[in-house]
Amino acid sequence: MKYISTRGQAPALNFEDVLLAGLASDGGLYVPETLPTFSKEEIASWAGLPYSDLAFKIISPFVAGCIDDADLKQMIDETYAGFNHIGVAPVQGLGTNEWILELFHGPTLAFKDFALQLLGRLMDYVLSKRKERLVIMGATSGDTGSAAIEGCCHSEHLDIFILHPHNRVSEVQRRQMTTILEDNVYNVALEGNFDDCQQMVKDSFADQGFLKGLKLGAVNSINWARIMSQIVYYFSASLAVGGPHREVSFSVPTGNFGDIFAGYLAKQMGLPIKQLVVATNRNDILHRVISGNDMSKGTLEHTLSPSMDIMVSSNFERMLFDIYDRDGAAIADLMDRFKSESVQLDGARWDKVRELFDSCAVDDETTCAVIKQVYAETGYLLDPHTAIAVKAARECNSDRSVPMIILATAHPVKFPEPVVKAGLESPQLPAHLTDLFEREERLTVLVNDLGTVQQFVASHVHNS
Repeated sequence: MKYISTRGQAPALNFEDVLLAGLASDGGLYVPETLPTFSKEEIASWAGLPYSDLAFKIISPFVAGCIDDADLKQMIDETYAGFNHIGVAPVQGLGTNEWILELFHGPTLAFKDFALQLLGRLMDYVLSKRKERLVIMGATSGDTGSAAIEGCCHSEHLDIFILHPHNRVSEVQRRQMTTILEDNVYNVALEGNFDDCQQMVKDSFADQGFLKGLKLGAVNSINWARIMSQIVYYFSASLAVGGPHREVSFSVPTGNFGDIFAGYLAKQMGLPIKQLVVATNRNDILHRVISGNDMSKGTLEHTLSPSMDIMVSSNFERMLFDIYDRDGAAIADLMDRFKSESVQLDGARWDKVRELFDSCAVDDETTCAVIKQVYAETGYLLDPHTAIAVKAARECNSDRSVPMIILATAHPVKFPEPVVKAGLESPQLPAHLTDLFEREERLTVLVNDLGTVQQFVASHVHNS
């Protein structure tokens, strides 16, 4: 399978090269030239498969020609054996025809584990085969960093530098990153917001001269392998509630658009999906685009759902590439204008977006109210991002006879503040993290300056 850039000027690459490249050389994001598709009958035949076997069925077409089936199967099996629930991504009933897809049973208690625990193994496999070394540079609003570090810290072929916004992630999120003390792991607390971190990573990919011959790799959802891995749990959730013989809907808390883009791809690949609901906090650019064709950055605000405190949603570019009939020049122009001005989509393109997605923006007060209400009604404790998705699901549901599956993207222990604000007891850390607040931390606070960050990275990489 070949992969092409959303901006049309970079060469087509195979999976191995896309895995290591992350961002395309023209500044675009890689997408498959064609998508594999599955019939209802084939999807139905997967009912009852263990999660790792289902993942192999869905992922293998994307890596065909690059990774042997036996090696891929082993990496997938090892990845999901590290999750602490036999179902890996279990589905729990919440309300009438309303379901919670629990994506927090991985080692760092967030949905990012599904992709990043596999990504680290894939990178190590390819780098070992090529006898190469890679410098990982990533930005995180909280969860990507810990999952990426957990997935990459044992690799002999990677140095990993994670930028997070200083004092803008939860304490649990920060400590999950900064208490990993392997000598190839570097945590940078940037004096800025997530968009500053993300832009710094993109700028570094655009000009890698500061690394003096070494290459950068990406763990953010600009890396195609992240999206590929997340497609799987849409299929598993559908199968758990009666799909593919019936349609299902999904409500997805999203900031960078990667998770819900995986759902869009699942639909394109043949999974019967009625609604895809984009759930955002008050950093609501995605809701504003979908509901009002307003693609303007606005001011990024710090909220009780910090993993969605994002105003530049990188993966929305992948979506727009399809909406604009894969016209790379049109996307390059649109994204260039978006850097400095508010933009609108062409009328017919915006209509297509509204056909594909519903959306809802939820403020902090409502988030806490939903946590309190759902706990009172069911005894189920939501994290703030999941609470936003519950609210969005209930606001946007167009057909209550169709199962609505809400993605629970993190364990509530990662975000105790909104739980306490909702009048509930602070959740307890699971057994493997009970000593988290006593562990030694290691991080470096740096000013929001590209040269300073690049100098730090260049001075700490291992050259062999």
